[in-house]
Amino acid sequence: MMNERMVPTCCPPHLPTHPRHPAEAAPAYELIKVETRGAVGLITLNRPKALNALNSQIIREINAAARAFDENPAVGAIVLTGSEKAFAAGADIKEMASKPFNEVFGKNMFAEWADLTKIRKPTIAAVNGFALGGGCELAMMCDIMVAGDNAQFGQPEVVIGTIPGCGGTQRLIRAVGKSKAMEMVLTGDRMSAAEALSFGLVARVVPAATTVDTALAIGAKIAAHSKPVIAMAKEATNAAYEGTLAEGIRLERRFFHTTFALKDQKEGMAAFVEKRKPAFTDS
Repeated sequence: MMNERMVPTCCPPHLPTHPRHPAEAAPAYELIKVETRGAVGLITLNRPKALNALNSQIIREINAAARAFDENPAVGAIVLTGSEKAFAAGADIKEMASKPFNEVFGKNMFAEWADLTKIRKPTIAAVNGFALGGGCELAMMCDIMVAGDNAQFGQPEVVIGTIPGCGGTQRLIRAVGKSKAMEMVLTGDRMSAAEALSFGLVARVVPAATTVDTALAIGAKIAAHSKPVIAMAKEATNAAYEGTLAEGIRLERRFFHTTFALKDQKEGMAAFVEKRKPAFTDS
């Protein structure tokens, strides 16, 4: 579905069902693998022959699995990954190449792509190999990005006569700054894992063989905290990413006040004073 040049773009539409539990729905997934590792949900893209090229079906499945984990009270964080060779080498060009303007515009093509950003639980992208075009955009939609030392990031849409359409021009500039983002978007050049770390695109770089385990460990650490507190912390941090400083400070303070209505706040502070580990109940 993708050629060797691995030039790509964004990604696709709609979501079919809302599985009540990932394990329940797993047999219905054809292009992803879904499992639970302790309190962390793991979604693995599984189109190896296409280097995990993103088509409509795989996006529907990712979104459905993420929603199921979001609704599962036993899960505290979600990890999204691909293979060691490719997180996702881009969108499935064959699927979109012949679509007419009236269809892509009229149906607001890729509108559901951003559904991953609506997940309330923390999402972690574990990126190995190629994360190009839609693959890079998918990774940037996650809250935290862990990169293997073999990871490559890029928005090469100009090479195929289009531009990023799933947030590439918007999220990349917020992550790495205008000049570097412009260079990548306008030339189609790739960024190495080391560069991605130096520019702040990823949280850390680890040996490729340990990328998923590292992301799972971060997820487990997050999942050990109070879920409502983590949800508020995520929303407050995203407010800083998207809004003004004054609005963000106001929201942060109100969330801080709100935590005092939780049993977990009382337990957490009591445990600190008593020098013991807190026993959070997510209440």
